[in-house]
Amino acid sequence: MTWNNKASAVLVTASTEVDKSGASYYGEQTLHFLSVSGETALVQLQKNGPIYDVSWSPSSSEFCVVYGFMPAKATVYNLKCDPLFDFGTGPRNAAYYSPQGHILILAGFGNLRGQMEVWDVKKYKQVSKPQAPDATHFSWCPDGEHVITSTCSPRLRVGNRFQVWHYGGAVVHKQEVAEGTELWEVRWQNLPPGSFPQRAVRYQQEAGPLGSTQPPPTQAYRPPALRHLPPAERARLHEEEPAQNLRPGDKSLSKAALKNQKKRDNKKAAKQELKTDPPSDPAPVSNNQSEPSIGETETDKKIKNLKKKLKAIEELKEQQTSGKVLQKNQLEKLQKEDQLLQELKELQISL
Repeated sequence: MTWNNKASAVLVTASTEVDKSGASYYGEQTLHFLSVSGETALVQLQKNGPIYDVSWSPSSSEFCVVYGFMPAKATVYNLKCDPLFDFGTGPRNAAYYSPQGHILILAGFGNLRGQMEVWDVKKYKQVSKPQAPDATHFSWCPDGEHVITSTCSPRLRVGNRFQVWHYGGAVVHKQEVAEGTELWEVRWQNLPPGSFPQRAVRYQQEAGPLGSTQPPPTQAYRPPALRHLPPAERARLHEEEPAQNLRPGDKSLSKAALKNQKKRDNKKAAKQELKTDPPSDPAPVSNNQSEPSIGETETDKKIKNLKKKLKAIEELKEQQTSGKVLQKNQLEKLQKEDQLLQELKELQISL
């Protein structure tokens, strides 16, 4: 369960012990959005697999989810649970927003190699891709410019160290503990929010005193007899998906975004139909009659209109049972059900 900074919405991760689809032996996980105003929604994830991390933006207007079987996907959603940007797939299991909310770091720690992707959230453009192997702790500096990674005990009892680096990939400071000594914890000094203003993101990497943590490109081993030949295409275990913009109005909308957009359109259409009740159909005239038939009485028209409203209420109740969030005017219609039933009963008795 993760609340946003404004305490206006919460994200809840639900787990089931049994996966009915049979895709996973360990069950399945779902992510639910709940707001204090009563709105609820199921976040439509675009890949099957576990949910590794959920992180709110400091602005409380969007959140990032890292999910799916490796290589995992990472997607940013708005408060309507519509995807805004898909970062594609990669070796990651955590997401960290800067204190100012202008930079997002997607990282893969634990059993991964410590690869980090630094993204400009406003432009959704990648800034750098450093690597901090064997890191057991990560945290942002309150200035939103630097981060710290550390290898601490008891998670790892050898190679304990910490390093401070700029989000552009340059290592600013590095400290390794003496052999036989264990490092237990590393933390930034606590400062009140707003102590540092937001600065523009710099894409040009700054050279630090200790160089860069960005890993050099690696090449597969080639026997000496084959080194004079052009390199063959490397076989990949997984097809990597590129990042794509999914903001509303963008042409490349995903299936989940199209599904949510269709739901909103249907909701607007249903709301418009409930606002204006269609006029009652005139009584059918038989061709066999030589004289025009007598029209419906005023009581018959009222009964017909009441039945139509009750039918609409039944449809709203079915939608509410299926998990659909009803609008305020639709909830008011549900509250009038008893009154309409009483009126219908009185009219039927008077016939």
